[in-house]
Amino acid sequence: MIQYKLIYFDVRGLGEVSRQLFHLAGCEFEDVKIPRNDEQAWLELKKSTPFGQLPILKILDAESQNEIEIPQSSAIGRYLANQFGYAGKTPEEKAMVDAVIDQFKDFLVSQKRLTLAVRTKKSEEEINRVKEDIVTPAKDTYFKILKKLLENNSSGFLVGNDITWADLQISDNLTTLDGLGIFVPSEEPILAKFHEKIMNTPSLKTYFEQRPASLL
Repeated sequence: MIQYKLIYFDVRGLGEVSRQLFHLAGCEFEDVKIPRNDEQAWLELKKSTPFGQLPILKILDAESQNEIEIPQSSAIGRYLANQFGYAGKTPEEKAMVDAVIDQFKDFLVSQKRLTLAVRTKKSEEEINRVKEDIVTPAKDTYFKILKKLLENNSSGFLVGNDITWADLQISDNLTTLDGLGIFVPSEEPILAKFHEKIMNTPSLKTYFEQRPASLL
């Protein structure tokens, strides 16, 4: 029997999609949440992490007691998606799912500038400058790509006819951008409809209703 342990901070962040994949698949796992404001606990844990970062997925074979650790959020998400059948059905779909994830990561470079400004309590003037000069131009390009994918796919998903981890990643990012005032559902009906579809996924709906609302 395989046992899973996901270690991340007690926020959504880059560990969230992996949590969602476990819930989507109905697979039990240990969800270890490190308090974000407990710097000492994190510094102690950091010494034993493969890359000095979270999240980490620990996979234990209960019979052999062999344990491996997978670092990096995309590597974990891709592994779980392949394990549970949410990575795409064909090699071509899998490639497009990976392309969507890469596009998200490209945008995340700009988004992190804003979340850092908010987290470090920069002035309202500085936060607005980052929004207008850095995040908004990147967001416009990002949203244009996502909307084109959705417009060209009658299933309502980004790739193929079934939900993939790309849908989870983009939907979760839209939740964050909504909280930051970057995604306004009434102004983006195509993305709003997609977001609502993913949020109402039957095997995830209860989880979404109970999870913390933290953005970072």
